[in-house]
Amino acid sequence: MIHCLEGLIVAKGIDDIVLSCSGVGFRLYCPTGTYAEIGPVGSSAFMYTHMVVREDAFELYGFVSEEEQQCFRLLIGVSGVGPRIAIAVLSLYSPKQIILAIASGDHKAFTACSGIGSKIAQRIVLELKDKVGSLEIGGSDVIQAITGDISNSKQEAITALVSLGFTTSEAGAAIAKLTGDASTEELVSLALKSLARN
Repeated sequence: MIHCLEGLIVAKGIDDIVLSCSGVGFRLYCPTGTYAEIGPVGSSAFMYTHMVVREDAFELYGFVSEEEQQCFRLLIGVSGVGPRIAIAVLSLYSPKQIILAIASGDHKAFTACSGIGSKIAQRIVLELKDKVGSLEIGGSDVIQAITGDISNSKQEAITALVSLGFTTSEAGAAIAKLTGDASTEELVSLALKSLARN
């Protein structure tokens, strides 16, 4: 209903901001990362939004990018995932990390978020795995590295990294950054150096 808002930040709370647009103050519930992205009280801001209508309230959720907005909408489409849980996920992970976790089937990543148990985490991955490929988030090279549309040596390198304790999403992201032809051993070595720097 309301896709985006631009206005003056008149208040910042623990998990929300109030954005004044043409004299009307809109309270937007936001991921914690939003506070690092937007300015202080008194500065102007442009926010992507999503409105949730309930029996007893109308709530607006605000995001600094369309990618965050897209991820939020994906997450709340999963049975058992409400707006507050979706905000908790976006507070812990970037949209790219969320898409990588879903694409790689890494449901354990979501159990680190407040309010998400193993069953809901598995449901997020199961219900969204087929939908993330069409999104322009995370980079197609990373998604390909995770889903298997890559060379055998890169796929073997991902498997080796996972056996060393990295998640599939971490391994896929590290391998996707590497260019050129290399053996599995060389890829693993380069990826380990990259992962050690992070």
